Amino acid sequence: MTVQRIGFFFAMVLTACTSFAEPLGDAIASGEFGLDLRYRFEYVDQTGFDAEAKASTLRTRLNYLTKDWQGWRLFVEADNVTELGPDDFNSGAGTSGPDRARFPVVADPDGTEINQAWVNYAFSDNAGIKFGRQRILLDNQRFVGGVGWRQNEQTYDGLSLTATPAGNGKLFLAYIQNVNRIFGDDVAAGDHDQDTLLANMSWPFSEQVKLTAYYYDIDNDDAAAFSTRTAGLRLAGTYPWQERAVTWGLEWADQSDTGNNPVDYSANYWRADAGIGFSTFKLSVGWEVLEGDGTRPGAAFRTPLATLHAFNGWADQFLATPADGLEDRFLGLSGKAGAYQWKLLWHDFSAQSGNRDFGSELDMSLSRKLGQRYGLLLKAALFDASHSAFRDTDKLWLMLTAKY
Repeated sequence: MTVQRIGFFFAMVLTACTSFAEPLGDAIASGEFGLDLRYRFEYVDQTGFDAEAKASTLRTRLNYLTKDWQGWRLFVEADNVTELGPDDFNSGAGTSGPDRARFPVVADPDGTEINQAWVNYAFSDNAGIKFGRQRILLDNQRFVGGVGWRQNEQTYDGLSLTATPAGNGKLFLAYIQNVNRIFGDDVAAGDHDQDTLLANMSWPFSEQVKLTAYYYDIDNDDAAAFSTRTAGLRLAGTYPWQERAVTWGLEWADQSDTGNNPVDYSANYWRADAGIGFSTFKLSVGWEVLEGDGTRPGAAFRTPLATLHAFNGWADQFLATPADGLEDRFLGLSGKAGAYQWKLLWHDFSAQSGNRDFGSELDMSLSRKLGQRYGLLLKAALFDASHSAFRDTDKLWLMLTAKY
């Protein structure tokens, strides 16, 4: 975030404070502070690198939210990421020196930033508008998200409107002027100017079925290949079957180039998933396709604003869609054992065009709460490559969290 943008956001806050004078001052004085600590050790062993990556980082997050005053609220949040102990890793996108090029990437550069700074006005209980740097998480974050797994979150500078028409469904509209990416504003890859429109509306047909329609016109001034226009639909629901809850979802989207994208293309996205809960575990299965064209570089379906770590394997081997597209068939088991939550996921990856085998991956996690404020997570991803374009990759994580 540039000094000018920081000054702009705080000027807006000060202007609002001056206009509302003492009543708003009381709301500010009686607001709430929050403190969030997240320590993580990440280990990566990847074929092709001279050494394993070992990253030990602490994210400290401090925020403040005023009390409501006639519908107005102000929020400010600052993040600091610090390397503690082992720093044998490449934080990516030019954020590390050349001496770390021999290590695999762990995309958690150190630094301090304003993560959020916004003013919100609620017109009513069912509608509000927000201006400034803000978190935007739409649906399952497959297309627009916060990349919350990384220590430096992705946030958005712009104006957004949220409404629940007639108390049902949800409408979200936003104009985005800048995306603050996970690499931080010290490098070009971490700060992308935009002229982007986001529209998302969901509507429940019943208590069991919901339809979501979305339109995302992303015009990225700094990364031309990210300029895409995507429109899609998702139908999802639950179905009771023999005293068990069956969940299901069907999704389709169409994408084409827009703005300054140098490639003229059109590509589709499909997803089908289902799950069934038993007494002690849940079984889930799914199939996801991102269309590509190996004869035309840059013509593959992409999701530049997504929380990508949550999809196509935790080893993060498919953060960019391969030129031949991607098919991901996955099977999962999850459940609870005492105080612990556990999850197993198996992925089989192949090309959408040409049917080439890319590899497979096993993901595992174990987590639990430690009292009301603390948490523990153990997690692993084991990717076995079947194509020369990819590398065998093993990743392990230990994470501790605290919230006050």
